Amino acid sequence: MSEANAPETRRFDTEVHQLLKLMINALYSNREIFLRELISNASDASDKLRFEALTHESLKGADQDLAIDVSFDAEAGTLTVADRGIGMNREEIIDNLGTIAKSGTKQFLDSLSGDKQKDAALIGQFGVGFYSAFIVASEVTVETRRADEPAENGVRWTSTGEGEYQLETIERADPGTTIVLTMREDHTDLLSKWQLKRIIHHYSNHIAFPIRLAEAGKDDEPETVNDSKALWARAKSEISDEDYQEFYTSLTGDSEKPLSWAHHHVEGNQRYSMLLYLPSQAPFDMLINRDEREGVKLYIQRVFIMDAAEQVVPRYLRFMRGVIDSADLPLNISREILQDNPLVRKIRAAVIKRSLDLIDKLAGEGGEAWDKFQKAFGSVLKEGVIEDFEQRERVASLLRFASSKSEDESVGLDAYIERMQEGQDTIWFLTADSLKVAQNSPHLEAFRKRGIEVLLLTDRIDEWLVAHLHEYKGKQLKSVASGKLDLGGDQAEPDEAAKKLAGRIKKVLGEQVGNVVAGSRLTDSPGCIVSDEDAMSLQMQKMLRQAGQEVPETKPDLEINAGHPLLELMADTSDDKRFGEFSQLLFDQALLAEGGELADPAAYVKRVNDLLVGALGKDKDSDDDHAASA
Repeated sequence: MSEANAPETRRFDTEVHQLLKLMINALYSNREIFLRELISNASDASDKLRFEALTHESLKGADQDLAIDVSFDAEAGTLTVADRGIGMNREEIIDNLGTIAKSGTKQFLDSLSGDKQKDAALIGQFGVGFYSAFIVASEVTVETRRADEPAENGVRWTSTGEGEYQLETIERADPGTTIVLTMREDHTDLLSKWQLKRIIHHYSNHIAFPIRLAEAGKDDEPETVNDSKALWARAKSEISDEDYQEFYTSLTGDSEKPLSWAHHHVEGNQRYSMLLYLPSQAPFDMLINRDEREGVKLYIQRVFIMDAAEQVVPRYLRFMRGVIDSADLPLNISREILQDNPLVRKIRAAVIKRSLDLIDKLAGEGGEAWDKFQKAFGSVLKEGVIEDFEQRERVASLLRFASSKSEDESVGLDAYIERMQEGQDTIWFLTADSLKVAQNSPHLEAFRKRGIEVLLLTDRIDEWLVAHLHEYKGKQLKSVASGKLDLGGDQAEPDEAAKKLAGRIKKVLGEQVGNVVAGSRLTDSPGCIVSDEDAMSLQMQKMLRQAGQEVPETKPDLEINAGHPLLELMADTSDDKRFGEFSQLLFDQALLAEGGELADPAAYVKRVNDLLVGALGKDKDSDDDHAASA
């Protein structure tokens, strides 16, 4: 053997050894998933070869007779999974099998819950499926050659899962990949035809390529053990609910059943099939990874082209899963061409309509499935109000919010309108950092007193949502913390004494506030922060700063409740220093109640402590006087 072809030993990248230990030990009870993952990878490699064969002359014809071959040798204790797909070169095998940093290893490890069934479901979601082979294998050998490279550029990868792997350049006649698992003794029971057939049928029955099963040393022809006819191309009347659910699992690797699905065939001048699923759980990075939409796959005449781009699936529906197969798009279509293609625009409109129809139907049925959807995808769906002007009101009708009148049940905008009081023409809302902060907000006091419902918006995206949704079905949306309230009825104008007190507080607070006014929105609290109609809320300012954005300096307004005992005591005091301390305390408390940030928290704590000491000292003096007189 020449030095150039000598085996090379390399160490796995950071955290891989920890992951391999997890695969071997923690997921023992879910051992069968390894075969699902290896077959899924083989299917992806075959899809990639089909696609590259469309545009690379050197690969023309290489995509014929694509299949996945599974064979076993019970005597030798080995299981082999082979494909004739795109294959890998040396650099790719190092990137794909030597490191899994690209697959989000740390996030994967952090997401493990200790529930073996749920943890096993994460494997495909995080792209670490190949390593599940070490659940059952003491050694794994991968031989591969990229389809567009010569036979002498084959690569052999071998590892026992102990932190290292060996690489060797080999000669390989056929392109594609062959994976040989040397099974651990306690897993050799899987090396039987009926066991492997059962596992393949359960997890991979709807893979789009034939899966052929054979036993080493037997002269029998390999048996095709899956139904490789594209399920989405079949008539709905031929497909059972179990078939749809099995296909979803084979398509996504998600062991949880989908909440719902929709299957449509469009005939005529433009022909396409569409099978869409609503999952029951969200991928770990859905909220932060807005630009990667891998859930809906685009096929053209049964050839996988790409994971659907934004031109087909909008960002706010990136949780959808499924397949779109067109008979009329060109096979060499690119993402750039997608943007200008009229059929793609029609398909996109159909994806949006059918997806929203599914969600609408789920909302109508209610129950546990609807609660699951809201918890997993409600925040993402809100993006549609911001991004899709045409569907803004339709999307808004599907949103649900907490409410000041309903602690246990979320409320939609239509239900809110139905419960509005006679003469009420405004949908009132309050944004806050958390539900607890919102429920205890002083801004709700006037509304509770008058029996007016307020929507409590606590998702981070809600600030952007209400900045784009100004009205719904002719009803204006308005924050309870913005501008002057007009609730009708018993809203009396402040008297001169209240106005004088407000002016005195403004003088003490100076440039900290824009204005101090005596108002009627409060019943129990001494003061609250209010903002102008078009001003940026404190929550929005806070989020922008956390995101590293520059925020223009603004001065909040303070509204006081002149009838509150604290304000009455302040009005009677002639001690300017004490009045100043109470004014600052009043302002700081109002900021905190609003979820704002204090400029000097330490000074606030000291001020509160000084006031407490003073109050307790008076109580002690009073007690001493009482004891002496007794």
